[in-house]
Amino acid sequence: QVQLVESGGGLVQAGGSLRLSCAASGRTFSNYHMGWFRQAPGKEREFVAAISWRADNTYYADSVKGRFTIARDNAKNTVYLQMNSLKPEDTAVYYCAAARSPLPVLTRAGYDYWGQGTQVTVSS
Repeated sequence: QVQLVESGGGLVQAGGSLRLSCAASGRTFSNYHMGWFRQAPGKEREFVAAISWRADNTYYADSVKGRFTIARDNAKNTVYLQMNSLKPEDTAVYYCAAARSPLPVLTRAGYDYWGQGTQVTVSS
């Protein structure tokens, strides 16, 4: 069992930046694949970014590539999502997730644990 808690959400203007954090507690393991998803009102939860805990391999959705950066600090069991050049369409609840797979996981069904989400609102 893994508990995930997101933080760092808020309100920013288009073009601004925001950094999200995901703190993991419980029995966590370095081979867990971590990811970020987001869900806008009336929309399905979509993949944003993912990172391997064993290696510095990262994956991004085309919509955020070049603007968002995912990182991790295994010593602190924490995953980050640095969001730059934010756009109004980035507005959503952002969720942290963990997958007990040694392989990359880029879909919702592949993740086993989820955080409660943190709201990100980008105004125009």
